[in-house]
Amino acid sequence: MLRTEVLAGLVVALALIPEAISFSIIAGVDPAIGLFASFTMAVTIAVVGGRPAMISAATGAVALVIAPLNREHGFGYLVAAVILAGVIQIVLGALGVARLMRFVPRSVMVGFVNSLAILIFMAQVPELTDVPWPVYPLLAAGLALMVFFPRATTVIPAPLVSITVLTVLTVAAGIAVPTVGDKGELPSALPVPGLPDVPFTLDTLTTVAPYALAMALVGLMESLMTAKLVDDITDTTSSKTRESVGQGVANIVTGFFGGMGGCAMIGQTMINVRVSGARTRLSTFLAGAFLMVLCIVFGPVVSGIPMAALVAVMVMVSVATFDWHSVAPKTLRRMPAGEITVMVVTVACVIATHNLAIGVVAGSVIAMAVFARRVARVAEVTAVTDPDGGSVVYRVTGELFFASSNDLVGRFSYATDPEHVVIDLSAAHIWDASSVAALDMVEAKYARRGKRVEITGLNEPSAHLHRRLSGELTGGH
Repeated sequence: MLRTEVLAGLVVALALIPEAISFSIIAGVDPAIGLFASFTMAVTIAVVGGRPAMISAATGAVALVIAPLNREHGFGYLVAAVILAGVIQIVLGALGVARLMRFVPRSVMVGFVNSLAILIFMAQVPELTDVPWPVYPLLAAGLALMVFFPRATTVIPAPLVSITVLTVLTVAAGIAVPTVGDKGELPSALPVPGLPDVPFTLDTLTTVAPYALAMALVGLMESLMTAKLVDDITDTTSSKTRESVGQGVANIVTGFFGGMGGCAMIGQTMINVRVSGARTRLSTFLAGAFLMVLCIVFGPVVSGIPMAALVAVMVMVSVATFDWHSVAPKTLRRMPAGEITVMVVTVACVIATHNLAIGVVAGSVIAMAVFARRVARVAEVTAVTDPDGGSVVYRVTGELFFASSNDLVGRFSYATDPEHVVIDLSAAHIWDASSVAALDMVEAKYARRGKRVEITGLNEPSAHLHRRLSGELTGGH
């Protein structure tokens, strides 16, 4: 519905303002830079992105990556890095990097979602420490409104009602609490396009390239993970390749408008999709458009919004984002220990580093190790000796790869076996060079004792790999 999309965009725009200002402070730039970046990212990605209703804007992860560059070399280099990061994202998107998302296991995804919820909540804690006491009852009132108001009607998003009521209350009663205006001055004019103020030399490229690459990878990973999450919530599919390229285009546009770059924002996306019920690109576009209108036209009004109202919205978002089922005792009792370990490692790494990309990579690596260990145990070797004692048949079952084939060599009785040894691989599959090398070693050990080995039952892919590599890995028999 049009009303849902419009109101969702308005709620997201209100929530974006203090976050964009906070991320500007992290990056060490003027608050207007973060707000401009949020405006251009949201409006551009609404058109070129692959996941409808997902919100992209200035983010903390990107701010953390590029802050050192701004601190050491200045704002011009930061803008150049944003533009280069966009180019890298377009190239990676065109190369199909989005297809790598299929290798992210569900336990990593759950860890990603839970760590995001925890980070969103942790980001609100500074707003609740060393503040006047009225902040706490205002927070409680905001939370109560968002819990109970939807029971009366869902026509107007509860977060918008909560922000409006608390703002009117604090202004009317003259309650002195921290407001959006305390975060920094809002811009009074639209951003103007231009080139980054840097020398166009090889030295500049080598300076910004490492930061641009890191920003591109972090931004893509967060955006693709968020897109996958929205797919699950809305029971729809989206083009991850288009999203990857779209993120690049949005960052290039943002860079030329003097913004600090960004990527998908999980917190704002959850407000838009899960809390407000938005489903189309219109809500994303309006979030960016409303952001500029609120800053430029209604700056004094927006500056008076109490931070407690926005903190209440983000606390609700963190509660709604967290996968409570994943930590229920009943679920944990049934879940394999390896899956729980992967989820915990993902969460721990994200919280320790405040970097979602590191957590996802660490979790995926642990998941691969757990999977390899589990599959390695599946490979079995059973021996059946011919009744006349002239030959022995070893039947190998399971998947042969580096983890399982290392044990294969020790499963044969080289000294006591008869002259003819048959290794039956009809129930096995050879996956890599390690397995071929292991079979070569088995043949070599028998050959040194004057015994003949016959390998049978290879399926076509296994036979092709064996023919190509056998004898080439261990210096011959």
